[in-house]
Order: sequence, then C-alpha cells, then structure tokens
Amino acid sequence: KPAASVSPGCTPSDREREGEPRMYVCKVGGSAGIDLDSFCDDVAQLVRDGQRMIVVHGGSHETNRVAEALGHPPRFITSPSGYTSRHTDRRTLEIFEMVYCGSVNKGLVERLQARGVNAVGLSGIDGRIWEGRRKSSIRAQNGDRIRIVRDSYTGRVERVNKAFLDSLLDQGM
Repeated sequence: KPAASVSPGCTPSDREREGEPRMYVCKVGGSAGIDLDSFCDDVAQLVRDGQRMIVVHGGSHETNRVAEALGHPPRFITSPSGYTSRHTDRRTLEIFEMVYCGSVNKGLVERLQARGVNAVGLSGIDGRIWEGRRKSSIRAQNGDRIRIVRDSYTGRVERVNKAFLDSLLDQGM
C-alpha cells in the first residue's frame, strides 16, 4: 500500500493572524490502496505536538464501488482542454454524500479517535464550512464535437467558513 504522508498535502492556512496558532489543512486522497493508518499516525503525532489540524479526505474509490453496487456506474467526461473528470449528476451527488459523509468520513474519524485525536467528522455543508456556486453548464469533448452538459452538479468553492473551523479547533476538536 502506498503511504499517505501528511507532509506534501499539508499546508498552513494563508490567513494566519499574528499570535494565533497556525492551522494546517491536510488532504488525503481516496484512491484504492492509500495507507490511511500511516496517515492517521502522522496526523495524531502532529496533534500531540500541538498543531491545529483540518483533514480533508477523498473517497473516489469507495464512491465508484458503491455507485456500481447501486446500478449507477461512474461516468467521466473530458473537457475540450483534455481534463477528464467525473460527470456528477443528481444521483451521483447523492451517492457522493452517502459515501463521503458516511462510511469514509466516519471511518477516518474512528481511526483518528483510536489514536487519541478528538476528531469530529463534518461535510462541507455542515456549518456552511464550504460555500460555492454550481456551474450552469460545462463543455465536454464528444469525439470531434463539443457538447454542453447541463445536468452537472460541478461547481467551484467560493468561501470557506474559517471562523466556524477555528471555533471547533478552539474547543479541542
């Protein structure tokens, strides 16, 4: 299994204020074979060392597995510039919520708590942690043609509720 090191994907917040402890945001991917136990060991050590940590997780492998089991296999689209991404229709979004907010999130919280971290698992919608805007349409390459996709729930994060995250961290979460 590849190790999931916190070092490369762990960056300090760029909104640090003088006198405030630095907040680190760590992203762990959701591909098959990620060594979550090593990742959680590293996060737990950083927390014991006094670091304020926010962990953002992926879950694409588990989402694909659940989507297949539910009869809604993943579909991918390619932009005219060559970027390939998941086509996220309403049903796919529901599966994402089920997997990311459920099994993946709670599994990570359980691993961190087993290492003494007072972890809490939230999604971006909780406390308006992330706010964004859905794109009205996206362009996808379809052979020699470009098509407009309107049933996509793709969007862009526009705001992060750092005050809410700070309040949780201040309470030892």
